[in-house]
Amino acid sequence: MNTTFRNARLVLPDAVIEGELGIADGQITTVGEASGGAEIDLEGDLLLPGLIDLHTDNMEHHFQPRPGVRWPSTLSAVLAHDWQMLGAGVTTVLDALSLGDYDSGGARTAMLDAAITGLTEARDAGLVKANHYLHFRCELSDPALLGIVERHIDNPALRLLSVMDHTPGQRQWHNTQLYREFRRKKNSQVWTDDEFDEYLAGRRADQNTYVVPGRAAIGALGRARNLRIASHDDTTIADVEESYADGIAISEFPTTLVAAQRARELRMQIVMGAPNVVLGRSHSGNASAASLSDAGLLDLLTSDYVPASLLHAPFILAARGMPLHEAIAKVTANAADAIGMTDRGRLAPGLRADLLRVRLVGDQPVIRGIWVGGKQLA
Repeated sequence: MNTTFRNARLVLPDAVIEGELGIADGQITTVGEASGGAEIDLEGDLLLPGLIDLHTDNMEHHFQPRPGVRWPSTLSAVLAHDWQMLGAGVTTVLDALSLGDYDSGGARTAMLDAAITGLTEARDAGLVKANHYLHFRCELSDPALLGIVERHIDNPALRLLSVMDHTPGQRQWHNTQLYREFRRKKNSQVWTDDEFDEYLAGRRADQNTYVVPGRAAIGALGRARNLRIASHDDTTIADVEESYADGIAISEFPTTLVAAQRARELRMQIVMGAPNVVLGRSHSGNASAASLSDAGLLDLLTSDYVPASLLHAPFILAARGMPLHEAIAKVTANAADAIGMTDRGRLAPGLRADLLRVRLVGDQPVIRGIWVGGKQLA
């Protein structure tokens, strides 16, 4: 069945135009002109591609809604996460799951199998609304990492690997006192000074033993399967150059201006969190995503820990002077390109009809319609 969207402001890869868009059989058929069939009057609202999120921790939040609380129903956790992502305008999501632990006492590893199994079963039963894939966040300092990775590396939903080292004293946690305070707030972990020093010594010993061989092994496993690999929290020029030397082309969440500048010089794709844009700062005191964008050092945004931020952030960038189509590309076309998805992310004939109808209410983008594969779901 053909459908034509009329009176739309179409957010195309290179411009925003007024016109019509046609869809049929789950795909876009015409852009700028009608295709016949049923008509939907968008009343001047924006029509943009469904958002593509390469990194969200949101599913883990549903499995562990509070420290020490494990939600008993796998299916309800998966479906609540799915609806929240769809409601935020995300039609394609890479669920970022941690492989290995750095501060959760084994909780993340314990929930991993349940999360993957639950998501697979819900998807196979046709219960999820968004398109779900996997992003494995590999904690290199965990002694058990490689065994976990090898168990899951051939999951057909896997699209992205990222390599992380959360050892306190470098990268995201270069300030160990900020790390100590973070653990106190998040996990109610209280150390004496001697206990904290002992903890740091143990973490650094694991780092010295496992990080270098872990990076090499993850890189080899990913390359053998043509998986995209991202670095995580590069802080120094040396961090970026190490990632680049390992064949990594995506710099996820660089924490400093100098790291982002070096990533740009090496033509790496730079990814930042949309909450950073919405808040106007990093919650952990790292580089401002909006400032990096102003400097031409931002290619993609992810929702990270707030799904609704992925739609809000591009409009903030547009309000700062970026053309709207360029801002929207950071959560659509650029994200699709980063992981080699050629069937979505743009309003173009032959691509998936994953669509958002959006109206600005004041300075807030409000979703007024969601289509996934041409089917209206909201």
